Amino acid sequence: MTDAADLVLLDGDVHTLAEPDETREAVAIRDGRIVRVDSTYEIEHLAGVETEVIDCEGRVVLPGFVDAHTHMESQGLYLVHADLSGAADIDDAIDALSAQADTDREWVLGFGYDESAWPETRYPTREDLDAVSEERPVVAMRVDMHTASLNSVALDRLVDEMPDHDVETEDGEPTGVVVEDATEAVWNAVEADYDQARELVTAAIDHANSLGVTCVHDKVRQSHAPRVYRDLELEGELDCRVRIDYWSDHLESVIDAGLATNAGSEFVRTGAIKSFTDGSLGARTAKLFEPYDDLPADAESDDVSTEGADEGDAVADGGAAETPDADAAGDGRGQWVVDPDELAEVAETAAAHDYQLTVHAIGDEAVHETIGVLAETENADSARHRIEHAELATDEHLERMAEAGIVASVQPNFHQWARPGGLYDQRLGEERRKRTNRLRTILDAGVPLAFGSDCMPLDPLLGVHHAVTAPEQSQRLSVTEALRAYTLGAAYAGFDEDRMGTVEVGKCADVVILEESPWENEDRIHEIDVATTIVDGEVVYDVGE
Repeated sequence: MTDAADLVLLDGDVHTLAEPDETREAVAIRDGRIVRVDSTYEIEHLAGVETEVIDCEGRVVLPGFVDAHTHMESQGLYLVHADLSGAADIDDAIDALSAQADTDREWVLGFGYDESAWPETRYPTREDLDAVSEERPVVAMRVDMHTASLNSVALDRLVDEMPDHDVETEDGEPTGVVVEDATEAVWNAVEADYDQARELVTAAIDHANSLGVTCVHDKVRQSHAPRVYRDLELEGELDCRVRIDYWSDHLESVIDAGLATNAGSEFVRTGAIKSFTDGSLGARTAKLFEPYDDLPADAESDDVSTEGADEGDAVADGGAAETPDADAAGDGRGQWVVDPDELAEVAETAAAHDYQLTVHAIGDEAVHETIGVLAETENADSARHRIEHAELATDEHLERMAEAGIVASVQPNFHQWARPGGLYDQRLGEERRKRTNRLRTILDAGVPLAFGSDCMPLDPLLGVHHAVTAPEQSQRLSVTEALRAYTLGAAYAGFDEDRMGTVEVGKCADVVILEESPWENEDRIHEIDVATTIVDGEVVYDVGE
């Protein structure tokens, strides 16, 4: 006699997202695993007296989303401090920060502004933020985390700890705008203790669950987050699977602690060693073969840009990676954050201990050098090394990535800057703008494709929407292809394709139920709500509760 299921989902439009994608009506779950995917009639027979039954009422059922690139502690900052992502202009940002000035926290912090969408496309300055407070330190972080704006109190407190080449000046005086390595002084000053980190991480997990996310690959540096995750799991309170990618400056410690790629539990595993090569397009620090199109006419080698928007790896959980190569910025082609020789040393050490490597590379020159390093590691044939972002990867780069098995871990939500007149147009010009984030070309080249959000913002359905509606044919995917990249593709990037990523027997019971069908609403996927999120067979989010 077949044992009853713990949970059954009935009368759904179940997309397995296996290849080929098959549809069914119902799912049975027992002991945290999917035990049957079939018709409602067949699954009803597995419902016992104590079985929880969810009537999907025809809603779409998918495997839970796997976000392959997150900064969960930083995501929590948006939820606990001032969220500036919706600010329509500088005044809106100031108002949001001012609302936080009534708290008893020492620092007034705000995160996520994107000045490229403002009528006046400039960063907030110290004078702007002095309006929030002239007694307490105030900091506003851009969406990319590569740029910060400080008020006079914060600037006076930290400026001596910042490299001069990353501090913007006007007439010899700091404007309050800092980039890249100078932001590390900010992160060090506001670094969360264990209790604060737990508050941030749990807020981020709850938020992720509400968006259908059941697993995250978290890039961690100088953070209590790894301990928080393990404590939450021991207490039975971790509602999201976590793969921890440790920053390269933790490499020796990770080796000494005996942590190994893919080692861990059902909920918390060690992932890759994370490193950088270049910066970001918005800060004009992504490393390019050809100069930026919109360099200020009077730009000098030690100037810091004061214009524009940004994408690229959120430098979070401890600040910027390494000291950028200031001299390289003088030719208008960006700069190295970690130069190729240094990256090769990190990769050699990591590969010798059989670690997966995941490397931030945005500009075409950065991608070129990164492929060369990753493809030559001694474990390249099995490590599933990853390039994060790969925004300007060329056809030659993609051919080499496919041959070496290097995963393209990309962010489809970055297409928000790909429209005519947007960031990519401003920074790169039309021809290179059309070559950014070529998702269709990546997939057709045979490169393993994984989607993540970089928490800009964390929202898989928004990313799917951008992948499906991207402006260029070379950038667009079908709905099914985009969903697979956010499920099975991201799972593959974490060696998890046998555990998650599809709705199949034997897989983890990590499932999301959507209010509407992405296939029937291709032009508004970003507006679709999540009805229910299930992790390990347990409902962790329900829109009705």
